[in-house]
Amino acid sequence: MKALVYHGPGRRAWEDVPDPELVDPTDAIVRITAATICGTDLHILKGDVPEVEPGRILGHEGVGVVERVGAAVTGIKPGDRVLVSCISACGRCAYCRTGVYGQCLGGGGWVLGHTVDGTHAEYVRVPFADTSTYLLPDGVTDTAAVMLSDILPTAFEVGVLAGKVQPGQTVVVVGAGPIGLAAIETARFYSPNHVVAVDLDASRLEAAKQFGADVVVNAADDVERVVFELTGGLGADLAVEAVGVPETFELCTRLIRPGGRVANVGVHGKPATLHLEQLWIRNVTITTGLVDTVTTPTLLTMLAGGRLDAERFATHRFMLDEMETAYDVFQRAAETGALKVVLTR
Repeated sequence: MKALVYHGPGRRAWEDVPDPELVDPTDAIVRITAATICGTDLHILKGDVPEVEPGRILGHEGVGVVERVGAAVTGIKPGDRVLVSCISACGRCAYCRTGVYGQCLGGGGWVLGHTVDGTHAEYVRVPFADTSTYLLPDGVTDTAAVMLSDILPTAFEVGVLAGKVQPGQTVVVVGAGPIGLAAIETARFYSPNHVVAVDLDASRLEAAKQFGADVVVNAADDVERVVFELTGGLGADLAVEAVGVPETFELCTRLIRPGGRVANVGVHGKPATLHLEQLWIRNVTITTGLVDTVTTPTLLTMLAGGRLDAERFATHRFMLDEMETAYDVFQRAAETGALKVVLTR
């Protein structure tokens, strides 16, 4: 089969690789019909995730049709159309038993495109298939469904739920890329008074308006002044960090009020300074996390019921064998205006 293979920082290739095989009785082989590229894949290519070894097939988001299942798989069967979750869950360990699938101790967690071969391929082996895939209703398109592999549950769980958004509050989302836009959309579930989007890119700020931001601020402007004026000098209740660089994390800590919260969603490859000399007295809460995908069934129900618009994240569409071009377009998002690129058969 063909797959997108990582060959070390800055090097990748769409090339021939062996077809995946069933390894464990809990595995399934899924024929990929739709995939998308994540900002985390770009972090891997920059060398920010050293656990990813050269030779690894990238990708952790996908939709497909089940081809084969292991002897222990009972929840899906060949021919089923499924969402492949970015998080694999053994379903039996101490963390999985409490719904913290991202920290799975039984061989799961974030493994696809990380420690095992991923979804940027014609076929993928999905570990723990019963607890790591979701059957798709007929009315849900592949393009909409693939947004539930990662960005929507990640933004919802690590940004909105961890950030404890409440009605009437002010939420600032720093970074209006796909994750930031998903945080804006899912924060709206809780009726905040103001949602503020911050980014350097004008096209992404325009997208943020479409996704529900009340106020947009260019990061080159005086963001702190805008937020404090909007909140009567108090600051935001929640700042969601959705970029993954030291400057944006530190900005988030300056934007919140006493008793406020920073929910870090961005993938960081460098240390950031934590100014405890300023924060210790202000009753602030800082959360970090890897998505657990425990909300995926809820989001899928909302998607099927027309209560969630996921397809609008897709700005560019390619065939699966145009993977290299899709990566180029996604890497140059400031020039191309790409939010999510979707690759289909």
